Amino acid sequence: MIRIGVISDTHGMLRPQALAALAGCDHIIHGGDIGGQDILDQLAALAPLTAVRGNNDGAPWAAAVPHSAQVQLGGLTLHVVHDIATLAIDPVAAGVDVVIYGHSHKPLAEQRAGVLYLNPGSAGPRRFKLPVSVAELVLDQGPPQARIIELAV
Repeated sequence: MIRIGVISDTHGMLRPQALAALAGCDHIIHGGDIGGQDILDQLAALAPLTAVRGNNDGAPWAAAVPHSAQVQLGGLTLHVVHDIATLAIDPVAAGVDVVIYGHSHKPLAEQRAGVLYLNPGSAGPRRFKLPVSVAELVLDQGPPQARIIELAV
Protein backbone atom coordinates (compact mmCIF):
# COMPACT_ATOMS: atom_id res chain seq x y z
CA MET A 1 0.00 0.00 0.00
CA ILE A 2 1.20 3.50 -0.89
CA ARG A 3 -0.19 6.55 0.92
CA ILE A 4 0.11 9.84 -0.97
CA GLY A 5 -0.59 13.18 0.67
CA VAL A 6 -2.09 15.77 -1.66
CA ILE A 7 -2.01 19.47 -0.83
CA SER A 8 -2.60 22.62 -2.85
CA ASP A 9 -3.05 26.36 -2.62
CA THR A 10 -0.96 26.92 0.49
CA HIS A 11 -0.21 30.49 -0.63
CA GLY A 12 2.78 30.68 1.72
CA MET A 13 0.96 29.19 4.72
CA LEU A 14 1.75 25.66 5.86
CA ARG A 15 -0.50 24.95 8.82
CA PRO A 16 0.56 22.52 11.57
CA GLN A 17 -2.71 20.64 10.94
CA ALA A 18 -1.69 20.09 7.30
CA LEU A 19 1.74 18.84 8.32
CA ALA A 20 0.11 16.44 10.80
CA ALA A 21 -2.27 15.13 8.14
CA LEU A 22 0.62 14.53 5.73
CA ALA A 23 2.91 12.88 8.30
CA GLY A 24 3.72 9.28 7.43
CA CYS A 25 2.92 9.62 3.72
CA ASP A 26 5.09 7.76 1.23
CA HIS A 27 4.92 10.66 -1.24
CA ILE A 28 3.48 14.19 -1.24
CA ILE A 29 2.04 16.08 -4.19
CA HIS A 30 1.55 19.86 -4.16
CA GLY A 31 -0.93 21.14 -6.73
CA GLY A 32 0.44 24.68 -7.02
CA ASP A 33 0.06 28.18 -5.60
CA ILE A 34 2.80 27.16 -3.21
CA GLY A 35 3.87 30.59 -2.03
CA GLY A 36 7.56 30.02 -1.28
CA GLN A 37 10.51 27.66 -1.36
CA ASP A 38 10.18 27.17 2.42
CA ILE A 39 6.86 25.36 1.87
CA LEU A 40 8.51 22.94 -0.56
CA ASP A 41 11.41 22.40 1.85
CA GLN A 42 9.10 21.56 4.75
CA LEU A 43 7.06 19.12 2.65
CA ALA A 44 10.17 17.49 1.18
CA ALA A 45 11.41 16.88 4.73
CA LEU A 46 8.34 14.66 5.29
CA ALA A 47 8.44 12.55 2.10
CA PRO A 48 9.51 12.62 -1.56
CA LEU A 49 7.74 15.57 -3.17
CA THR A 50 6.23 16.32 -6.57
CA ALA A 51 5.06 19.92 -7.04
CA VAL A 52 3.74 22.08 -9.83
CA ARG A 53 3.70 25.84 -10.20
CA GLY A 54 0.47 27.74 -9.72
CA ASN A 55 -0.64 31.02 -11.25
CA ASN A 56 0.55 32.88 -8.12
CA ASP A 57 4.01 31.27 -8.11
CA GLY A 58 5.81 33.90 -10.20
CA ALA A 59 8.74 34.76 -7.95
CA PRO A 60 12.29 33.68 -8.94
CA TRP A 61 12.27 30.70 -6.53
CA ALA A 62 9.46 29.11 -8.63
CA ALA A 63 11.39 29.10 -11.93
CA ALA A 64 12.51 25.50 -11.32
CA VAL A 65 8.98 24.28 -10.51
CA PRO A 66 7.23 22.84 -13.60
CA HIS A 67 3.74 23.83 -14.73
CA SER A 68 2.75 20.15 -14.93
CA ALA A 69 4.23 16.86 -13.78
CA GLN A 70 3.63 13.19 -14.26
CA VAL A 71 4.69 10.60 -11.72
CA GLN A 72 4.44 6.81 -11.55
CA LEU A 73 3.54 5.47 -8.12
CA GLY A 74 2.31 2.02 -7.21
CA GLY A 75 2.03 1.06 -10.87
CA LEU A 76 -0.33 3.97 -11.58
CA THR A 77 0.23 7.19 -13.53
CA LEU A 78 -0.62 10.47 -11.81
CA HIS A 79 -0.72 13.74 -13.76
CA VAL A 80 -0.52 17.03 -11.84
CA VAL A 81 -1.52 20.53 -13.00
CA HIS A 82 -2.58 23.58 -11.02
CA ASP A 83 -5.62 24.68 -13.00
CA ILE A 84 -7.71 21.90 -14.56
CA ALA A 85 -8.52 24.30 -17.42
CA THR A 86 -4.86 24.06 -18.49
CA LEU A 87 -4.86 20.25 -18.71
CA ALA A 88 -3.09 19.76 -22.04
CA ILE A 89 -3.56 16.00 -22.39
CA ASP A 90 -6.42 13.57 -22.76
CA PRO A 91 -5.94 11.55 -19.56
CA VAL A 92 -7.71 8.47 -20.94
CA ALA A 93 -5.66 8.41 -24.16
CA ALA A 94 -2.46 9.09 -22.18
CA GLY A 95 -3.10 6.20 -19.79
CA VAL A 96 -3.38 8.48 -16.75
CA ASP A 97 -5.08 6.96 -13.71
CA VAL A 98 -5.33 10.08 -11.52
CA VAL A 99 -5.41 13.80 -12.38
CA ILE A 100 -4.47 16.01 -9.43
CA TYR A 101 -5.12 19.74 -9.50
CA GLY A 102 -5.90 22.75 -7.32
CA HIS A 103 -6.66 26.39 -8.11
CA SER A 104 -10.40 26.45 -7.31
CA HIS A 105 -9.90 25.85 -3.56
CA LYS A 106 -12.91 23.47 -3.83
CA PRO A 107 -12.14 19.92 -2.69
CA LEU A 108 -13.34 17.22 -5.07
CA ALA A 109 -12.73 13.54 -5.71
CA GLU A 110 -14.65 12.03 -8.61
CA GLN A 111 -14.32 9.42 -11.31
CA ARG A 112 -14.71 10.47 -14.95
CA ALA A 113 -14.29 7.93 -17.73
CA GLY A 114 -12.22 5.69 -15.46
CA VAL A 115 -9.90 8.49 -14.32
CA LEU A 116 -9.91 9.79 -10.75
CA TYR A 117 -9.91 13.61 -10.61
CA LEU A 118 -8.67 14.88 -7.26
CA ASN A 119 -8.59 18.44 -5.97
CA PRO A 120 -7.52 18.54 -2.30
CA GLY A 121 -8.95 22.04 -1.84
CA SER A 122 -6.91 24.76 -0.19
CA ALA A 123 -4.66 24.20 2.82
CA GLY A 124 -3.69 27.87 3.04
CA PRO A 125 -5.71 30.94 3.92
CA ARG A 126 -9.45 30.28 3.92
CA ARG A 127 -11.25 31.56 0.84
CA PHE A 128 -14.89 32.52 1.16
CA LYS A 129 -16.63 29.79 3.19
CA LEU A 130 -14.73 26.91 1.60
CA PRO A 131 -13.16 24.31 3.89
CA VAL A 132 -9.45 24.22 4.62
CA SER A 133 -8.37 20.77 3.49
CA VAL A 134 -5.84 18.32 2.12
CA ALA A 135 -6.41 14.89 0.60
CA GLU A 136 -5.11 11.38 0.99
CA LEU A 137 -4.70 9.07 -1.98
CA VAL A 138 -4.22 5.38 -1.22
CA LEU A 139 -2.83 3.09 -3.89
CA ASP A 140 -3.32 -0.58 -3.17
CA GLN A 141 -4.79 -3.44 -5.12
CA GLY A 142 -7.72 -2.14 -7.10
CA PRO A 143 -8.58 1.42 -8.07
CA PRO A 144 -6.98 4.36 -6.21
CA GLN A 145 -8.95 5.54 -3.19
CA ALA A 146 -9.14 9.23 -2.29
CA ARG A 147 -10.53 11.03 0.70
CA ILE A 148 -10.70 14.70 1.53
CA ILE A 149 -9.41 15.62 4.99
CA GLU A 150 -10.94 18.80 6.35
CA LEU A 151 -8.51 20.51 8.73
CA ALA A 152 -9.70 21.87 12.07
CA VAL A 153 -8.46 25.47 11.97
